[in-house]
Amino acid sequence: MKIKMYLSLLLFFTTIINSGNFEVNKIEPPNWWSGMKWNEVQLMVYGKNIKDAEVSVEGENVKLIKVHNAESSSYLFLDLAIEESGTVNIKFVKDGNSVNYKYEILERESPTESHKGFSNNDVLYLIFPDRFADGDTTNNYLFNEKEEFSFRDLNGRHGGDIQGMIDNLDYLKELGVSTIWSTPVLENNMYMSYHGYAATDLYKVDPRQGTNELYKKFVEEAHKRGLKIIYDHVTNHVGVNHPWTSDLPFSDWYNGSVENHHTTRHNKIAYLDIHGDNESVEFTTNGWFTSYMPDLNQRNPFLAKYIIQNTIWWIEYAGIDGIREDTYPYNYQPFMAEWAKALLEEYPNLNIVGEIWTGVPSFLAKYQGDSFFPAAVNSNLPALTDFALRDAFVRYLDGSRGIYDIYETIAQDFLYANPNNLVTFIDNHDIDRGLYAADTNYAKFKIALQILLTTRGIPKLFYGSEIGLAGGGHHGRIREAFPGGFPFSNQNAFEEIGRDSVQNDLFNFTKKLIELRNSNSALKTGKLIQFPPYDDVYIYFREDDDNTFMIIINDNEETKEIDLSFVDHKLKSFNKAEAVLGKHNLTLGEKPLLKMTKLSGEIFLLK
Repeated sequence: MKIKMYLSLLLFFTTIINSGNFEVNKIEPPNWWSGMKWNEVQLMVYGKNIKDAEVSVEGENVKLIKVHNAESSSYLFLDLAIEESGTVNIKFVKDGNSVNYKYEILERESPTESHKGFSNNDVLYLIFPDRFADGDTTNNYLFNEKEEFSFRDLNGRHGGDIQGMIDNLDYLKELGVSTIWSTPVLENNMYMSYHGYAATDLYKVDPRQGTNELYKKFVEEAHKRGLKIIYDHVTNHVGVNHPWTSDLPFSDWYNGSVENHHTTRHNKIAYLDIHGDNESVEFTTNGWFTSYMPDLNQRNPFLAKYIIQNTIWWIEYAGIDGIREDTYPYNYQPFMAEWAKALLEEYPNLNIVGEIWTGVPSFLAKYQGDSFFPAAVNSNLPALTDFALRDAFVRYLDGSRGIYDIYETIAQDFLYANPNNLVTFIDNHDIDRGLYAADTNYAKFKIALQILLTTRGIPKLFYGSEIGLAGGGHHGRIREAFPGGFPFSNQNAFEEIGRDSVQNDLFNFTKKLIELRNSNSALKTGKLIQFPPYDDVYIYFREDDDNTFMIIINDNEETKEIDLSFVDHKLKSFNKAEAVLGKHNLTLGEKPLLKMTKLSGEIFLLK
């Protein structure tokens, strides 16, 4: 019943309501809810010649607080106080003509606690929808789209969609991951639209991906399987084909214009530089990410509220569990602090990870909420993308640095307010895949996976890493099609029978590591104790009240006999070391020695 009601509302919103020489086209957010902490909502009214219209509301469940004119005559902003659910009639009157608009205040469908967040108890899985699976081929060719479907073009649409993700939820459940992060699925009706980061409608799923209702079903189907969903959100910019571009509500809605703007210089550290000047910061935060991504001016109070409400709306509407915030340092940081605060006040269990693309731990650390470092504002940002550890993984995989680099990066965790709330990863949709960096050296890649899934933090896998996808050198190759997800696939790697022996070996290895992590709290939330690598051997422990694990990495190119006397004090209280991966045997005693094959890792459960 609620779905039918929402469909009728969408139909109503897309119908132009006009009277005489003025029109009301739509209102955003398209609805709100009773019982929210954010119970004073600002509606953005789109229309024609609506400036100075008289506005009134009929209904005891809301109160009209204030009407704001925009600079453009195509917009009004209405401040409403929400008291209870119900239908509100909003009446617009101008020059003797009137328009009535029905606006819905819905009852909340689920309690705040149902948005579960994510933590180091989870394993994340990043999906690039257009390249994961095409579950509905009927939406590949649509009218009025500015980019044609072209699966042969590296930068073109390949047809993956929300239905494709739904169809393969059981595959992800089998792998053992707990949380899915998909890159954005909002409407991107413009050039090179497949990546999803240049939205042209912030309240509408791209029709080539599906519908709002289908995205909600995706979340519901994931929840049925015990999987959680992270929503990829962008506060920094929109796509240049967004209707705002041709008719800005206020002249300062964007930082600059299509004709007159500067491109960001990507000097992200400028905001933190105690010796820097404001102009350096402005060139980063006010510059356009690309010429087709207008930079949003979050200093504008109407836009600031719009963005906060848009984020809350998607969390509430779809029932998502967490947020990944794109291009975090490029935003106006005082606003971002207010944005994060508003979300966490509404959803206390929510987690938010900000994309901070830097490999410098001290730079990363300052963006985390409650940072030890002085800052103009507390970011209120709980989690960070651990690009520092990612860079160490890549240097290890490509051979430019050794295993010590990984140890040294983790040793700098004293900089972070909460190193356990770092999202760790080897690769993602913007950077070469790990196996590409390793030149398809599977042994080294397995070592990186073993560390990723047994060290501190919140591990994240990039789709296809578990079967050995190795694209690189071009975004289109990094974001390669998952085998079996498309009509043109020549194999189906979603099934064991469709994978070759190498793919199955890596899949089973990854699955075993995830199963081990999922079933042992010590590997998720336990204390990490690491030792400086010596002679290319890296040893660390994960321990809690239930279990102690010793993880050993042999990064030598030959079989190595390892003298464990330097960690003997950690072993004295144990009688047995059980090899969980089953590759190596270790007998504890006065002089414990371990013989390990080249480029290998082992995990020992100490008893």
